[in-house]
Amino acid sequence: MIEWPSKEARDKGNKEMMEDPEMKNMDMPFDGKRMFWGGFEVLLDTR
Repeated sequence: MIEWPSKEARDKGNKEMMEDPEMKNMDMPFDGKRMFWGGFEVLLDTR
């Protein structure tokens, strides 16, 4: 989790990150469909 000192600092940081050429050419480190449709296993059931 990132905690920004202000909304202005957050907006500036996000803008700079999205304009960074290395970010634009980055491959996704995971398969979004698998993450979304892969499902989850129950770790703790409190019922």
